[in-house]
Amino acid sequence: MGDIAGNIIRLENMVPGHVSLVAVSKTRSNEEVLEAYKAGQRVFGENRVQELLAKRSLLPDDIQWHLIGHLQTNKVRQVVQAVAMIESVDTLRLL
Repeated sequence: MGDIAGNIIRLENMVPGHVSLVAVSKTRSNEEVLEAYKAGQRVFGENRVQELLAKRSLLPDDIQWHLIGHLQTNKVRQVVQAVAMIESVDTLRLL
């Protein structure tokens, strides 16, 4: 079992059942994200809109994506339909 899969399994056993683990996929390859996915991880956080959209198009459809990085106003329309959650709203205008 790879380090990523082992870490996912270990963390899942450590956190309470009501806690959702968000695995940050920043700088990780699609293959690494897929390894975590195969270990049962379904929620991933990405900090760049372009990377999130690229990964989303190539990885399994049941992944729940969270945007965790700064979101520019001009990128809201690109990402709002692609994610389950935007965790980085920092202005009322953006909201």
